[in-house]
Amino acid sequence: MAMTGMRQATVGLGLLERTPPEAILREGAPPLLEAVPEHRRTAAIELAHWSYGAVAGTAFALVPRRLRRSRLAGPVYGVLSWGVFETVLAPALGLAHARRSRPADRWALLADHVFFGFVVGAAPEATVAGPSAGEDEGDERP
Repeated sequence: MAMTGMRQATVGLGLLERTPPEAILREGAPPLLEAVPEHRRTAAIELAHWSYGAVAGTAFALVPRRLRRSRLAGPVYGVLSWGVFETVLAPALGLAHARRSRPADRWALLADHVFFGFVVGAAPEATVAGPSAGEDEGDERP
C-alpha cells in the first residue's frame, strides 16, 4: 500500500503515464478488466497491485533469514522484482511500456521498487511486541 502511494505521486508528478498495474489490466489483460464493471475498475486495479505486492512481500519471507538480516536485503529484493517486471512481465504481456524508451519511467519504477524493498525488508531489530518470553530488555538478539 505504501508503494501505491508512491506510484500515485510519480503519476501525479508526470514521471509515469500510468502505473504498471493499470497498464497490465488495460493492455495485458483486457478480457479480465472487461469482466469488471466500469465503475469498479479503479478499485480492481488497486486490489491487483496490493495483491501482487502482498505476494512479493510474502516471497521475501522465504529468503533465508541470514540474507534478510542485511539492511540492503529489502532494497536489493525490490530491485530484483523491478528487473523481473522489466525483462519478463512487461514484454510477455506486450505492454507499451516495454517497447518505449522512457528513462524517466524506468527511474521512477526503480525508485518505487527500492522503496518497496525498504518496506518489506524492515530492520530485523524493529520488534513490535517487545522481547519474547524469557528475554530481558537488555539482552542482545543473536
